[in-house]
Amino acid sequence: MRIYLMTDLEGVAGVQNFQEWTGPGKPYYPLARQLLTREVNAAVQGFFAGGATSVLVADGHGPSAVDILDLDTRVEFQRGWGRGWPLGLEEGDFDALAFVGQHAKSRTPFSNMTHTQSCEYLELSINGTAIGEFGQLAMCASQLGVPTIFAAGELALAREAEALVPGIETVSVKRGLKPDRGDECTAEEYALRNGSAIHFHPLRARELIRTGAERAVQRAGTEEFGLIPLQPPFRRITLLRAGEEKPRRYDIAEHPDDICALMATPLASLQPVEEDAQLRELLVD
Repeated sequence: MRIYLMTDLEGVAGVQNFQEWTGPGKPYYPLARQLLTREVNAAVQGFFAGGATSVLVADGHGPSAVDILDLDTRVEFQRGWGRGWPLGLEEGDFDALAFVGQHAKSRTPFSNMTHTQSCEYLELSINGTAIGEFGQLAMCASQLGVPTIFAAGELALAREAEALVPGIETVSVKRGLKPDRGDECTAEEYALRNGSAIHFHPLRARELIRTGAERAVQRAGTEEFGLIPLQPPFRRITLLRAGEEKPRRYDIAEHPDDICALMATPLASLQPVEEDAQLRELLVD
């Protein structure tokens, strides 16, 4: 069994906010990278213990976050996507997709550092289902016949994954404390909004991840689970928050049968959201 492991930074236990933790020059960025890499290693240990034969670790955080020098020596490491969506899944003959360090989608109550792509996104939906970064890749994987078997991150992400992917194994390592959706926020305000959370100790988080990853691979060897039912044609609605001198805007894109191609479609025709009634009509979650 070959595992494709997508990683991100904001869903890691101990990583606390955008302002100090998530990019070069920020005081706790080196520590955040270490925390992520050790969560990745815990998952890798579990995958191999469960019977996986190889693991590809994909660094999905914008400025990069996996520390390759601290990475388990048994894995392959990927940074960059070559031809774009579905981010290399179509080229590797993978048997399963997994996630570590993942955060929930934008507009999720009680989530920590939540966003979709960036804090500019208000909502992204496909065929009436609001999804985040987790859902985008999991849907593409399902089209390719690759089940999503495991997801580790914040509690809100675990619930999101369980609602979207039948049977998925999840692990939560922290939980956000801010209620409500934050729809009133600009992009800049939303980036500051969701910094409060209760975190597991990193050692406890890693043990939970190792155990969950092992269980996921063992289950995948005996059960069929992890594929999202998809029904073409596909319609994507993207809503962006207001920002400095920018109104709320939206884009609609469609594809008759290929969700990967739809995800690769750029936001080419952004239009202003004229009034609240139109916004309510475009939102699905």
